[in-house]
Amino acid sequence: MYIHLGQDTVVRTRDIVGIFDIDNTSVSKDTKNYLKRSGTRGQVRNVCGSGDILDIGLPKSFVVITGPGGPITYISPISPATLKKRVAARRRLPRAKHR
Repeated sequence: MYIHLGQDTVVRTRDIVGIFDIDNTSVSKDTKNYLKRSGTRGQVRNVCGSGDILDIGLPKSFVVITGPGGPITYISPISPATLKKRVAARRRLPRAKHR
């Protein structure tokens, strides 16, 4: 299953390591260091807006996923509560039977 993070970005739910509230967690020195280090390595993707000045979403969460070259962090305009509900809803869906 997949989950929408913002803009045209979707990730597989099984690849999600964690969903974090950017306001609460960015206060921590460790989180700031992690985000800075990840950004330096090119492992942060901002999906908060198209770049158009009128289409800028404020970051509300960040989502860490496992990627082929290591973890990837997505900065998302969607609240962590909404993202967690979406993940939970997809886990409750019955699986399709393949013939």
